[in-house]
Order: sequence, then structure tokens, then C-alpha cells
Amino acid sequence: MGYLHEGHLSLIEAAKSHADVVVASIYVNPTQFSANEDFDVYPRNPDSDRLQLQAAGCAAVFEPEGSLYHQVPGAGDGSNVVGRESGHPESHETWVTVERLQQGLCGVSRPHFFRGVATVVTKLFHIVEPDVAVFGQKDYQQWRLITRMVRDLDFPISIIGMPICRENDGLAMSSRNARLSPESRANALSISQAMAWAQQAVAQRQATSAAAIAAEVRQRITAAGGEVDYVQLRDADNLHEVADAAAQATLLAVAAWFPAKDRGTVRLIDNMVLGQLPS
Repeated sequence: MGYLHEGHLSLIEAAKSHADVVVASIYVNPTQFSANEDFDVYPRNPDSDRLQLQAAGCAAVFEPEGSLYHQVPGAGDGSNVVGRESGHPESHETWVTVERLQQGLCGVSRPHFFRGVATVVTKLFHIVEPDVAVFGQKDYQQWRLITRMVRDLDFPISIIGMPICRENDGLAMSSRNARLSPESRANALSISQAMAWAQQAVAQRQATSAAAIAAEVRQRITAAGGEVDYVQLRDADNLHEVADAAAQATLLAVAAWFPAKDRGTVRLIDNMVLGQLPS
């Protein structure tokens, strides 16, 4: 969605090893936002994005000037934000959903989110027609969902997931980090630090109960001033809930809000696989 950082550019590098020509799409997709979320203040810097993509060896950028959704005359793209729809009989009304994988984790507090993601990615795939598509695993549930969607709808596309890129202090790179206040930026490190504790605890068999690990991670983030959306442990392959974190490759997934430097809060997500990442 733009406002690129090194994590995005790492996806370009990965794509170059799988394809002769690399194309990037930039589009702040309104249908994955609800009316009380940050569509209007989501960071945008298209000029810098284009320069970075060119320097990284990207051959072209697909950057729609208008909406990717059918527009009622006079309505801006913000009218496609969930809760702001015009209700006009000619409005966009066709959606893609991945029934099971869109539930749980981010799908609880953002029930609109994955419908918007699956629909816009389907549209981008139809428009650009890639052979390979590369996604970052910071949005782990999204990566798994898109992989399943491509399988189920017979897209002739290989989906590749790339590991999370982190700042030197461990914070997962995110365009939303730019909205954090200095204090929140420091406190947000509690997420990666708590996950590192969990990784060590499972590796050394000091803790393997999914419920106990989730409770400890939640407590550490809350103590640092974060408002936890969820802390969950799931099977890293199929996202089923697990009881024993050591019985399989286990995804520890976290979402939490921290105060923004302008107004409102910033929702951060992060994850770590406790064990070997499944193929």
C-alpha cells in the first residue's frame, strides 16, 4: 500500500530471483479499512516510492490514479471504506472471501479486512497477470489466505512468502511505524521482546502451554503500555488453534495498539514461528 521501507524492497529482491520482469502495485485499498480506522491518515509518499522501486530494479509500477472499484459519479475512493459505502444501486458489490482462514486472529477485530484483501488481490492478479507473487510474512494470515485463494480459484500463480524484516532493535518494519510517538516507538519493542522470550521458552521447554505463553506475552505488552488486540498461538501451516506450542511448528501472532504521535492509535502486528517454518 505504499510508503515503502526496506521490508518492501526485500520483496522486490526476492521477486527478481524468481522472474525476469518485476512489477509492483501500489494502492491504498479502501475496502480493507473500516470507517473508524486509519484510511485517511495512512502514510503515503508516492514520489519516494517510485524512486525506491526504480532503484531496486522494478521494471514498472501499477499505480491506479482512481479507484479499483466501480465508482458512483462524484464519489471518491473513500466511499469504498467499510461503513462509508454510498448504498447506490450501481456501487461495487462483488467480493471474494476465504471462509475459514479469514476467521480468527485479525479477522475478529477487523471482520471486513480479509474480504477487502482477497478481493483487491484478485483484481490485481487479473489486471497484472503475474507468474509469481511475493508477499511478506509479517501479514502471516494474509499470506496463508492468499495462498489458499490462489489454490482454490486455480490462479496460475506461484505465491512466495518472505520473512519479516526488522529494525536493528527488533521492531518489525511497518509503514505504520512512522505514526508512532517516540515513547510508543520504544514501548512497541515489547512485542518482539515478548516473542523472543516465547521462542526461547519453547526451545528450552521452559514453557509449552499455548495458554500460558499467550498470557505471559500479553502481560509483557500490556505492562509496556500497549492495548492488546490478540495474542494467539496457531498451527503455522493451517492456523488451527493449538494447546501445546512444542507439538508442531507454532505461529505466535500478536496485534496491539500504541498511541500515535498525531491522533488516535497505531495498530501493530507481528509474529514468530516457534519451530521450523512449514513449507
